[in-house]
Amino acid sequence: MAPDRVFVKQIDVTSDDAETKLKELINELGGMQLFLYSSGVGWQNPELSLEKELITIDTNGVGFTKMVGTAYHYFAKNTGGHIAAITSVACTKGLGQAPAYSASKAFQANYLEALDQMARKHHLNITITDIRPGFVRTPFIGENHHFPMTLSPRRTAKHIIRAIKHKRSILIFDIRWHIVVILWRLIPSWLWRRMKI
Repeated sequence: MAPDRVFVKQIDVTSDDAETKLKELINELGGMQLFLYSSGVGWQNPELSLEKELITIDTNGVGFTKMVGTAYHYFAKNTGGHIAAITSVACTKGLGQAPAYSASKAFQANYLEALDQMARKHHLNITITDIRPGFVRTPFIGENHHFPMTLSPRRTAKHIIRAIKHKRSILIFDIRWHIVVILWRLIPSWLWRRMKI
């Protein structure tokens, strides 16, 4: 069933007024039960362009923290709620082709885990879901790149909806990426550092 009203607000998560705009949107909605965070940037950056690295950290680190933190405070002060955020399988290991991206996704994954622990410690009715997809065929990965095991946006959306409905803590999808992540974790650090990933 379609909602009676839809509220839209453009928010640049790196801007100084991002938190204020999110709070305004929550008020316009009359409250919030689910916060789904999907903002993010990233590049393959083997040349280590400082500009790209800093933009990635600003968006995926600082912007993420402001938005998710604002949602957490709202739920903590009210009757609770559900925070779901799209991170990435890139959080598993440091990727030489995308240093800031993989590092910022690891930050996000650890931050969500910490918030989950904090909510449980204080007996807050806050559910945290960390959604970790592989490559999804969207403009984010570009049309000129040929990434392996890409997922369609429709299939990705189904995975996300299912994870939220079932209140999963962590979801890695699909099964191919789940296997890849398991294998990545089995590789010793000394060997991983020598691999051309």
